Amino acid sequence: MGGFGLFLLYSILFSILRSSTALDSVKPSEPLRDGDFLVSADQTFELGFFNLPDSKSRYLGLRYKNIFPQTIVWVANRDHPLSNTLGVLNITSKGNLVLVNSTNDIIWSSNTTRTVKDPVAQILKSGNFVLRDGNDSNLDNFLWQSFDHPVDTLLPGMKIGSNLVTGLNWFLSSWKGTEDPAPGEFSLQLDLNGYPQMLLKKGNKIQFRPGSWNGLSFTGNAEVLRPNPSFTYEFVLNKDEIYYTIHSLVVSRFTLNPSGTPQLFTWNDQTREWTIFNAAIFDQCENYAFCGAYSNCNTKKSSVCECLDGFTPKSPNDWNLQVWSGGCVPKTPLKCSDKSGFLKIKGSKLPDTSSCWFDRKIDLKECERLCSLNCSCTAYANLDIRNRGSGCLLWFDELIDMREITEGRQDLYVRLAASELDKITRKRMRQSLKAGIIAGSVILGIIMPLFFYIWRRNLRKHGMANRSFEGNDYITEGRKEDMELQFFNLNTISEATNSFSSSNKLGEGGFGLVYKGILVDGQEIAVKRLSRSSSQGMNEFKNEVTLIAKLQHRNLVKLLGCCIHGDEKMLIYEYMPNKSLDYFIFGINQLF
Repeated sequence: MGGFGLFLLYSILFSILRSSTALDSVKPSEPLRDGDFLVSADQTFELGFFNLPDSKSRYLGLRYKNIFPQTIVWVANRDHPLSNTLGVLNITSKGNLVLVNSTNDIIWSSNTTRTVKDPVAQILKSGNFVLRDGNDSNLDNFLWQSFDHPVDTLLPGMKIGSNLVTGLNWFLSSWKGTEDPAPGEFSLQLDLNGYPQMLLKKGNKIQFRPGSWNGLSFTGNAEVLRPNPSFTYEFVLNKDEIYYTIHSLVVSRFTLNPSGTPQLFTWNDQTREWTIFNAAIFDQCENYAFCGAYSNCNTKKSSVCECLDGFTPKSPNDWNLQVWSGGCVPKTPLKCSDKSGFLKIKGSKLPDTSSCWFDRKIDLKECERLCSLNCSCTAYANLDIRNRGSGCLLWFDELIDMREITEGRQDLYVRLAASELDKITRKRMRQSLKAGIIAGSVILGIIMPLFFYIWRRNLRKHGMANRSFEGNDYITEGRKEDMELQFFNLNTISEATNSFSSSNKLGEGGFGLVYKGILVDGQEIAVKRLSRSSSQGMNEFKNEVTLIAKLQHRNLVKLLGCCIHGDEKMLIYEYMPNKSLDYFIFGINQLF
C-alpha cells in the first residue's frame, strides 16, 4: 500500500473512532464494544479495537490518543485476533476482564482471582490499564493491571524484572512483524541467576548482554548514562522485587522492535513525530561470548579479540584463523596451593554474572580478601561504581563476554599466578619506559628546532651590537653578545605607565615595584622598576638581564628589554593577564 493509501486508511480509522462513544471506565453494565474507546483522565491514552494496514484481524489495544499515526503500546489478544468487528470487552460479576467474540467465546481474560462487588476498569495517566474495586478507597490496590503484562513497549514506570512474592515476571517480547503483534522471536528480560543482569534473547539463545547494573549504567554500555533532566534510570533489588525501570518527564516509550533492537523514543510535539533518543548499536563485540573466555573484544583493533594479560589462546590455530569462540586459558594454570594475586583490568564490560556471588555492603578490600580465601574465585569487582565504589562481586567460573569500553569506569581484578603477575609487571614497566623515551624524543625533536629557530629570529630582529646610549644611559661593554635585547628610554616607559601611576601598580617584589604599561603601538607590558635603595647593583642587574635573555622559552614570561637611566634600572616583560603560576599553586582562589 502506498503512502497516500496508508494515510487515507489511518484517517478513516481515526474518523470512525472519533465519532464513537468515549468512556472513562468499563463496568459490568457498560461493556466496551468495537467502535467505542476508553480514555484516560488526562486524554493521553485510549483503549479500543483496531486493525493494522493490510490486515482484517481486529485487536484490543492501548495507544496514544492524540498521536498520529497510531502508536500501539499494549495489546490484549495478540495471540488470538478477532475476525470481525463484533468483539466486546466486559467485566464479569466476579470481577474478571473478558474479551469475547461474535459467538460469545472468551478469547482473552485477565484471569483475576479475587472477587469484588463493584469491579471497574480504567486507564491511568501513566498508560496503565487497571481493574480495581470501585468501593476501595486505595486507588493503587489493583485486581489486575496491564503493567504486569508488557508486550513490546516499556512505558515510564513499567518494570522489567520479577516480583519475588507473586512470581510475576516482567519482560518485553517483540512483535512477530510490523503488521503482526503476535509474540516474535526476541525478548528482553532480567536474568536472576547469580547477580541480576539484562539479557536480549532470540528464543532461548542469548544474543546480547547489556550486563549488570553498576549504579550509573549497565556495564556493557559504551557510555555511562549521563544525568539527564528528562530521564531517571532506576534498578531496585530487595526481598520482594528485582527490577529495572525508567522515569521520564517527557512523552517517551522504550520498545523492542521485531528485529530485536531495543530503542528509546521521545515525542517531538513541534515536528509531530517520534525521535530516537537512544538505541542499541550492535557490532561483533555485542554478540554474546564472541571472543570466548578470558578475552577482551574491541572492534577498533586489528585483532578484534585479544587474550587478557597472563592468558593465551586455547587453540592458537583457530585464533590465527580469526575463530575466537574457543577463548583463552591461563599461561600458568592455578592450583589451590599456588601463590596468586590479582591483575587490574581497567575500563571493561564486566563478564557474565550468572555464576556470581554478591554482597552490597562490603568494600573492595574485603572483596579482595574473600576472593583470595577461595581458590575457586576467578575475579572480583565493585558492585556499584558511584562514590568511589561499594559492594562486591565474586566470579567462580570462566570470565566470558567481555569487551573494552572507551569511557568505561568499571575495573575488574582477575586472579593470576604470582609468577605470571611478576612477568606482566616487568613487561608493563618496560613498555612505560619505552613509551616515555619515545614521547620525550618526539617532544625534543619538535621543541629544540623550534626553540633554535625562535632564538635565531630574535637575534636577527633585536640585534643590538654596537648599541650605545647618550647622557646617563648605560653603555654595554664586553657583554654585547649577551645583551641582544631592546633598550627602552625612560620617557617611553614613563608614558606607558602613566608616570608610574599607583593605579598601574601590579605588585611588589623583593627588589622593587611592578607596573602595567601600554606602549604606543598598543602592546601591553609589565615593568619591573628596581628600587633605588635596592642592594642589587649594576653587575647583579646585568647578570639578571643576561640570564633571562638566555632562558627565553614559550613556557616562561618573555623579557622584551630593559631601561637604564642614571640610577634607574628597569626590566620590561610581556604582560601576563592570567597572572603567574605561583598564584594558581599558592593563591587563595586555587583552581584545583
